[in-house]
Amino acid sequence: MSHRRIPIVVAMLWTGALGLHAQGTTTTTATTVHGRVQVVGAVEAGKTRHGKIPQTVVWLTPTTGGDPVAAMPSPPPSAASNLRLVQKHKSFEPHILVVPAGSMVEFPNHDPFFHNVFSLFEGKRFDLGLYEAGTTRMVRFDRPGISYIFCNIHPEMSAVIITIATPLYAISNVDGQLSLAGVPYGRYTLHVWSEGMGPENAQPLTREITITENASSLGVLRVPEATGQRMAHKNKYGRDYDEPTPNNSAYEQHR
Repeated sequence: MSHRRIPIVVAMLWTGALGLHAQGTTTTTATTVHGRVQVVGAVEAGKTRHGKIPQTVVWLTPTTGGDPVAAMPSPPPSAASNLRLVQKHKSFEPHILVVPAGSMVEFPNHDPFFHNVFSLFEGKRFDLGLYEAGTTRMVRFDRPGISYIFCNIHPEMSAVIITIATPLYAISNVDGQLSLAGVPYGRYTLHVWSEGMGPENAQPLTREITITENASSLGVLRVPEATGQRMAHKNKYGRDYDEPTPNNSAYEQHR
């Protein structure tokens, strides 16, 4: 299967341009942090066997002492509004969504048939049941975590919702470069999630870092390769999907 770049949408938790979300603080003891994504085993920088470097999300959470993030501006009330994971053409749009903890995410069905959206993984467990075209469901993502989202009818459908509780985050660009502005000096846990990870990796990669005036680089972040194929998974009952998708009138849209 040919590799297809998958769109990633990041909710504007605070404010700023796409891919550069950590905005200023009330002090001058902050810096811009940079990093670079590299695929494990890649023989040439910026390329893999299946195409470009996979989209990668990083975020920072304080580890010790005072909380430097607490001095940063609070998100506006509208920051977490209009978060949607649309079902259309037997796929989820966007494929990857980053949201602040406590957000309500809408799951509208724009296909002319039923879907059954579910997640049985670490981030948020839910089962929306069968619902028809033109209807929608809502889910609150109340705590940080990685949620792998599937449809119990269509095995080709998959998405990821990353729920975080920090304004310090960024996504990689097509060259694998990362940049977070306005990071207060201090000690952090660095969290890394990339497209090549799957449900078997319930937790992001982590390591401890210290940000100072003279130490503001994340270095090279090595991540698994993304093959571009559909994410392997079981149905909501823990069994293999029937192949092909059942041609059952229960899944067809009523005329």
